[in-house]
Amino acid sequence: MSNNEAKFILRAYRPSGRDAGDPAMAEALKQARHDPALGAWFAREQAHDAAVAAKLREVAPPAGLRAAILAGATMSEQKTGAVAGKTRTQAWWRQPVWLAVAAAVAVVLSVLTWKRLTPAGGATLEEFAVNNVDKGFRLQKHSADVAVLKTWLSGQRGPLPEALPAKFAELRALGCRTLDFKGRDVSLLCFERGGKEFHVFVARREDGWRGTGAGAGESEGSGPRFSEEAKSGLVTVTWIDAKNRYVVVSDAGMAALKGLL
Repeated sequence: MSNNEAKFILRAYRPSGRDAGDPAMAEALKQARHDPALGAWFAREQAHDAAVAAKLREVAPPAGLRAAILAGATMSEQKTGAVAGKTRTQAWWRQPVWLAVAAAVAVVLSVLTWKRLTPAGGATLEEFAVNNVDKGFRLQKHSADVAVLKTWLSGQRGPLPEALPAKFAELRALGCRTLDFKGRDVSLLCFERGGKEFHVFVARREDGWRGTGAGAGESEGSGPRFSEEAKSGLVTVTWIDAKNRYVVVSDAGMAALKGLL
């Protein structure tokens, strides 16, 4: 199971801990306990979910809600009188008391989940890349064949890597997608080895990436630049070639990342 797959499962884990014994969660929970980066992400997700639950508990039900529920459950089609052309009362779920509850819950959920559902951004390409990996994303094309992924990216007019380091051939390709950052096209190719992931972000140099963050002013052949994100535990490396700027983000640790270049 990759960390992205574990994140997908753990997003359904309730902050109360009632899912701790759920067999469907077992493998993902075990991975979060043994993987520091995934564990830190899971802790942040649980804190967010707890905040959502706390806000929902603050929504006060309208007066008479319990009585309305009980009445609706037993008399959902109560008649108004024995007259010609008989009409029926509003269905219980359309009564004002229920509409008020639904509106209150919708407002709370929309406000609290806005940040989670908003596409990840960042001030620099490196920050943008880290934020997307930390938050999670969905691949648009799945394939273990890098040539297939490059063909798909070409069809989307995404930046294509000139050549990845030779040791990337030792990794298993997962898929790819395109992203938009500040109106510029970015391609993302994802690889995996031993449950750890390596995400390659590619941006065209002609799009004006120089001067925007770590590595500003670097020149072709100046060598890769490594860094580690303290908050997420993710490690990164950036470099450029004749056409593109690259950012690789991984949860495998600095030694594993350096071993690929």
